[in-house]
Amino acid sequence: MEYLVYIIFSETLNRYYVGQTKNVDKRLATHNQRGAKYTSKGVPWVLIKTYSFSSRTDAILIETKIKKRGIKRYLEDNS
Repeated sequence: MEYLVYIIFSETLNRYYVGQTKNVDKRLATHNQRGAKYTSKGVPWVLIKTYSFSSRTDAILIETKIKKRGIKRYLEDNS
């Protein structure tokens, strides 16, 4: 089973968001339909980057690392 860490961006808020999921298309649709409370004010969200992992544990570890470093800084350092 493939797990994805995804980074999305809201031009409305000028803010990034990182999460992990098995189905990034479905998850992005949820964000853009205001189905996730934290991201509901940032619609529309645009997918910026995905990272693929074979285990959910690995995906969560990278998601946490990105959040601790800061999403924008992580993207700048790893582009």
